[in-house]
Amino acid sequence: MPEVAIPQLVELLKSTLGVALTRPSVTNMLIIALGWVMADEGHAITSAIVGVGANGKRHHEAFHRFFSRGTWSPDRLGYWLLVRLQPHLLDSNTLCVAIDDTVSHRKGAQVFGIGSHLDAVRSTKAMRVFAFGHCWVVLCATVQVPFSHRVWALPLLFRLYRTHKDCDESGGEYRKKTELAREMLDLLCQWTVEKGWRIQVSADSAYCNDTVTRGLPERVVLFGSMRPDAVLTEAPPRRVRATSGGRPRKRGDRLPKPEQIAHDDSSPWQSLKVTLYGGTRVVRYKTLKAQWYRACGVGLLRIVIVDTSANGKVPLRVFFCTDATLSVRNVLQGYSQRWSIEVFFREAKQLLGFGEAPVRKPEAVLRVAPFTGMLYTVLVLWFLDGVYQTPLATPPVRPWYTHKRGLAFTDILRTARRSLASVEVLVPSKGNGNLRNQSPAIRTRAKARVLMAA
Repeated sequence: MPEVAIPQLVELLKSTLGVALTRPSVTNMLIIALGWVMADEGHAITSAIVGVGANGKRHHEAFHRFFSRGTWSPDRLGYWLLVRLQPHLLDSNTLCVAIDDTVSHRKGAQVFGIGSHLDAVRSTKAMRVFAFGHCWVVLCATVQVPFSHRVWALPLLFRLYRTHKDCDESGGEYRKKTELAREMLDLLCQWTVEKGWRIQVSADSAYCNDTVTRGLPERVVLFGSMRPDAVLTEAPPRRVRATSGGRPRKRGDRLPKPEQIAHDDSSPWQSLKVTLYGGTRVVRYKTLKAQWYRACGVGLLRIVIVDTSANGKVPLRVFFCTDATLSVRNVLQGYSQRWSIEVFFREAKQLLGFGEAPVRKPEAVLRVAPFTGMLYTVLVLWFLDGVYQTPLATPPVRPWYTHKRGLAFTDILRTARRSLASVEVLVPSKGNGNLRNQSPAIRTRAKARVLMAA
């Protein structure tokens, strides 16, 4: 079985990440990527070299230069990942994406782009916790996979957010997170303009403002959340004829705020049974169509007010969609796909060392973390190509996990390490032939590492 899976993984790396690289860079990329998967003692460039046994065969600086002096662009790699992802979309004419940001902890006076950022994971409503590191704004495609009940987020585009202080000290134009998100959305629209895809974007309230929403193409639909005290208005009345000067109205009469509608007994709550976050639940809601001019302009929104008082934390949540024709079920399910990007952040940091590599130069900082995230996407695509149906992907027997259903990224990573246990990545002086059989001693050590990881 490994003899079947190994060429698939290598060929997939070449056809997705390798097509945007020069020929010598493809060899270095394969060594780093496969070594990153095999590394079990932290994730760094040198750890990747050691993980595949390429140390001592070529100077380690050559692999550092792949990031610090390479001519390749992470955006270009993201484009080819999107092309490779198309057969796995449920609807060939619809692309679902999620946008959010995360902080990877780093320290060092000479590290490019480092700053103090709000750590949303450790912060609470009563206490805000800040941490030094890099803040990455990420755009992921969200897809449903056959080996899991949940939606998966596969990263395509990355942008490094830099604080005012960092931009003033080291130079560079300051750009808000929402501006970076809009830049990635515009780039995604350019990639798909000829295909005419409908793009459905899921984002939390931090990215639901006019910076992101104003001027979006009609084929882009945003699923987001709003404050309970948001100002809503009706659609403006149709102007029959111009009886006086001045421009036509853009907003209609003011409507009650969502929190006022929730407490209005004259508007009864409705119930809906819907599948959210991998489980079925009954949702109590109220809905209406209205404008949220400050954030979304003049367009009508489908707004859904959900009663969450049973959870005891927040009494109500308000969700919306820029396509007012969609049903309440579609709005709730569309927004719920946003959570998959949070799962990606956790898995990429814990299992692939996202943002962990000790690099400090601008070019290296801007490439290592995106490369790690795109490697996550490649591994999931490789698993989707039928590897999940092979004995190689069988997880170890753990009788105490009787509730386990489906496979997780841990299983994907374990399968990849199993498939790479019988090969050695070499650094030839010429050409791209980088796989050959290992010596018995190296093969024994590699299999021992896999058994320990399982």
